[in-house]
Amino acid sequence: MEHTSRADRVNAEDVSTTNTAEQERSTAPDVVLSIVAHEHRRAILQILDQTDTEVMAISTLVERVAEHIQNGDQSADEHRQRVRTALHHIHLPKLDACGMIVHDTETNQVRKTTGEPGQELLATIESYVTRE
Repeated sequence: MEHTSRADRVNAEDVSTTNTAEQERSTAPDVVLSIVAHEHRRAILQILDQTDTEVMAISTLVERVAEHIQNGDQSADEHRQRVRTALHHIHLPKLDACGMIVHDTETNQVRKTTGEPGQELLATIESYVTRE
């Protein structure tokens, strides 16, 4: 069993917290790419980008994402429920954590906060999707 001293732990903690802004800048592309790697999250961002309102009810977002994503062998109700569960437990928290949306759990609403780099990335992704 390896023993680490308090000094070793403090140094490791110092290294992990130094210059957080620099770390965020260096990982931002990786974070954004991992976020848009999933079909549901791309659909969420595209739907929010195409809406005329500033906020959208989660129920409306679920309906639109369910329409956007392939259903497979499920009934429409099963498909919507699976989308609702995935959005609630996985996709909305991830998008909220990286700052691309604001998910207000008290009002059950979502607001897009994607900046210009995110918009450019979505436009690039959309151009590939439309070519398929």
